[in-house]
Amino acid sequence: MKPSVSSILFALVRFELFGTTLTDDVKDCITPELLPGLYALSKAHDLSHLVADALESLGLLPPDCEATAKFQKQHMLAVYRYQQLSGELAILKDCLEQAKVPFLPLKGSVIRSLYPEAWMRTSCDIDVLVHLEDLDRATALLTKQLDYKISGRATHDVSFYSLSRVHVELHYTLIEDDHAGGSSTAVLENVWQNASLLAGTEATYQMSDEMFYFYHIAHMAKHLEGGGCGIRSFIDLYLLDRDASETTITARNALLAKGGLLTFAKACTLLSQVWFAGAEPSELSKRLENYILSGGVYGTVETKVAMQRNKHGGRLRYILSRIFLPMSVMREIYPILKKHPLLLPVCHVRRWCSRISAGRFKYAVKEIGTGGTLTQQTANSASQLLHDLEL
Repeated sequence: MKPSVSSILFALVRFELFGTTLTDDVKDCITPELLPGLYALSKAHDLSHLVADALESLGLLPPDCEATAKFQKQHMLAVYRYQQLSGELAILKDCLEQAKVPFLPLKGSVIRSLYPEAWMRTSCDIDVLVHLEDLDRATALLTKQLDYKISGRATHDVSFYSLSRVHVELHYTLIEDDHAGGSSTAVLENVWQNASLLAGTEATYQMSDEMFYFYHIAHMAKHLEGGGCGIRSFIDLYLLDRDASETTITARNALLAKGGLLTFAKACTLLSQVWFAGAEPSELSKRLENYILSGGVYGTVETKVAMQRNKHGGRLRYILSRIFLPMSVMREIYPILKKHPLLLPVCHVRRWCSRISAGRFKYAVKEIGTGGTLTQQTANSASQLLHDLEL
């Protein structure tokens, strides 16, 4: 049987990250005609730079080809992005260290150390966690000392842009409103109790292994519930699992069970092993694979609506939830509501206007429209997947 584009993508990722040899039947399928589809899939999951480097190493990128130019551009962009992010992270760390503001680096800035080369693990921003009581002080440092510009505030972080246009998210909690369930919230509330000061520093902390693993799984669950969870998260998971001892696995599983994410974690672990170690898939992992491959890093409008409509209990409730965000979310976006809750209608109008001015109105209309036209079969499929993953 002729290999699918997705199976060729996984073969190239295995070659690039783990040194797995490509079979002749896979090599024979990598033709100029296949490259556009391979580029589209890898780009959707932010893996085109890995595929590009693998194809270049194998001599499978033909000259004078549009797809070749696109792959090479993504390769160069990944290296450039890494250099830019790592430079800005060093500046940010130095600023917080000098001010002795305790902070925890999160996500890609930590996990890229597991990759063969750091540039291979791309990120679109820098994420760090500070104590809520240090948020105002840290914000003042970033805006006054580093000249960062605040670009928004959510229920769990404040967003900034540096002078070099690097996006920085200053988290003050790992709990994101309405995601991954109440049990995981109870675990993530204890992140600082499960953190230790990094040797040789005065303010840089690191999570315990099991807490970092739990947060990674919870973040995957959040993205899946939101409509998309890309292949990259499964690569991260495979690397985290690859050299784990039995003691480590036991500690991780105990925390996952406490947070209600053990079933989801096991399904994701199996799928990562199917993709990167040749494990046999289960019926659930096949359905999860179809969902992941169809959505890309952030999901399609359809996958997002299917998950959220199920979560909110039907079409009408979903549409209303997108138009009128809950008070708990609105208070974080507009802090004035904490003192003056009667201003909620005004803040709703302001939010709607901001979406129009930011050019997101058409997407919002499309999203709400999709919520009204989504087939029952698609909604049921999303509902069943969430149920089987115990999310």
